[in-house]
Amino acid sequence: MMTIESSFIPFPSEVAMIPAGYLSALWEMNILIAFLAGTLWALLGASINYYLGMRYGAVVIRKMIHTYGKYILLKESHYMKSEEYFASHGAITTLAGRFIPGVRQLISIPAGIFRMNFGLFIFLTFIGAGTWNAILLGIGYVAGKNDELVKKLLSEAFLIIIIILWAVIMIYIAYVKSQVKKLRKIEKTIDHNHELEEQKHHTKKK
Repeated sequence: MMTIESSFIPFPSEVAMIPAGYLSALWEMNILIAFLAGTLWALLGASINYYLGMRYGAVVIRKMIHTYGKYILLKESHYMKSEEYFASHGAITTLAGRFIPGVRQLISIPAGIFRMNFGLFIFLTFIGAGTWNAILLGIGYVAGKNDELVKKLLSEAFLIIIIILWAVIMIYIAYVKSQVKKLRKIEKTIDHNHELEEQKHHTKKK
């Protein structure tokens, strides 16, 4: 079920992991094995998406752009910009995407299309899928068959995750902006030093 959930087939992870948490509370399942199984099979599903994106994604998207781009206002330059974006911010996008319903199943495809480092992809997917699975197991362990409590804990967990994600994204944006400012200062310093060197060179000639 977790392999299907992490692939392109829509299937909620809650159906697999919450009952596993409940069975763990009854001592009918080992919670550690449930966590490892759910997360490792999720990695397999995500890897399938990654491969499909890497093998077919770019070809399909470019063909669609060339055929239908003028009707949907897409150009080759848009694809190139997306590639540049993913090269710079693919890690944070892949990790954050694992916590967003409807996105976490598909975020592996652009990772494959833009050929994100597979080792980094697996690491980030393990962190994201593992965290989400641990939350679902915990909800199942605490709430059991109480559907109302399950819904309440799920909504609260999702709200907390969204808040944390926004905080992480804001910190990341602030970090990127600070790095860009540093690079611009370095570039200005280099340009200034270059101008001084040219002035000295001209002065010596005179």
